[in-house]
Amino acid sequence: MSVKKSNGIVSYENVHESYLRQRRLKGSANWFLLWGLGVGAVISGDFYGWNYGLVVGGFWGMAIATILMAIMYLCMVYSTAELTATFPHAGGFYSFTRSALGPFWGYIAGITVSIEYVLANAAVVFALSQYLQGVIPGVPIYLVWLFAYATFLTMNIWSLELSLNVCLWITLVAIMVLGVFYISMLVSGVFQPELLFNVPADPGQSANWLPKGWNGVFAAIPFAIWLYLAIEQLPMTAEETGDVPKNMPTGMILGMFTLIILSVFTLLLNSGVGGGAVAIGETGVPLGDGLEAYFGEGATSTVVTTLALICGLIASLHGNMFAYGRIIFSLSRAGYLPRWFSVTSKNHTPYRALILGATIGFICVMLINAGTNAAEDQFFSVDAIILNMAVFGALISYLLVMLSYLKLKISNPDLPRPYTSPLGMWGAVIGGSLAIFALVACISVPDYQPGILGISIVLVVALLYFCFYSRNRLVAQAPEEMAALKMKLQSQRRRQG
Repeated sequence: MSVKKSNGIVSYENVHESYLRQRRLKGSANWFLLWGLGVGAVISGDFYGWNYGLVVGGFWGMAIATILMAIMYLCMVYSTAELTATFPHAGGFYSFTRSALGPFWGYIAGITVSIEYVLANAAVVFALSQYLQGVIPGVPIYLVWLFAYATFLTMNIWSLELSLNVCLWITLVAIMVLGVFYISMLVSGVFQPELLFNVPADPGQSANWLPKGWNGVFAAIPFAIWLYLAIEQLPMTAEETGDVPKNMPTGMILGMFTLIILSVFTLLLNSGVGGGAVAIGETGVPLGDGLEAYFGEGATSTVVTTLALICGLIASLHGNMFAYGRIIFSLSRAGYLPRWFSVTSKNHTPYRALILGATIGFICVMLINAGTNAAEDQFFSVDAIILNMAVFGALISYLLVMLSYLKLKISNPDLPRPYTSPLGMWGAVIGGSLAIFALVACISVPDYQPGILGISIVLVVALLYFCFYSRNRLVAQAPEEMAALKMKLQSQRRRQG
């Protein structure tokens, strides 16, 4: 291998063509499969986690936070659809940020995205095992974790077609479950609007408006994000998608509007059943409590609730696993992470990256379980911290991508863009501003700071690895790096000319 210096920060190695032959993805996903993957990765947020926002913000506090975050995600989806059509690489956010802001910030974006999906998946697997214990109480919990990871790891390794089709059908079933729930709550009379406002108000606040004040809106932000977090994984399918400029925007935008519709019905109808917002906000199974209010307590309620929850959780488990496999693969192929993780199977799936993510996730699940057993408030203290770690990591990447969009629009106005966001630069400005707002909200709430500390520790370790090892061993021919280096060279020539 010959080494060439790129700049004072990183250096590149030119690898043999066999290197990339061993690291190829293959596929031709259409917009419908992309829609299923995007919605499926997120839909567990309608089954659990979002409801903690009712405790800290009340119904209107959570509703305002949800509206703001829906706007942020909509702006980001349009912007990233344009970026994906321009840079159709498996690196997704890492690819965009690398091209706009350089290798250091590209690496940071890639690491935060990896953290987001590995932790989100760990939280989903843990929640899944908690629900299954009610149906199969005699089975050791660690066997449930192993079964969950092994089953969907096998599907993801086997083939892209199997992975996407399984995710699509599970997603359709999960949406059907939610639809049945919404209709049942409305036609049965179980839903009662007055129950939306029974969260106790702090001194000087109105129970019918913002019982926790405007600080409650801040505190509800991470839980509102949970209703949409992971739709941004779709750009990582770019190397496995047919006609990216057409299929990617269609799949992402329709997926985002689907999630917005589901979130509105979930927030409204699930908060006004059973014990109302105050009870729903404190439970680990908000949809389950709603179904129990409809069916009553008993075996039927338990079975229906468990099956409903499992559908939603499995859809997100599958989607998140797909996502962390692609981002770890991309960072490894480019040399930011050890290169041997990016070798693909004979079916062109990143099996080593998937196994690595599953291993780390399994360790995280054990840590979650240990923390839960030691905590007094089991579901909120541990599950919410993990949720906030995933959210905080995601927000860092969102801000970097919005900045990257603006930078590329300003510095490279002539860059070929097969798809252009109708929101333009204003969409990125609004999305980036709301990402900053959400970051400030996460940092300012003391209960969320342990999660932020955890993310900070992981980032420090990742930065040390980059500074002392990987920055001198990047791969020039990796698609994301090659596109960025080519664009930089063209910019230099334009300035010189």
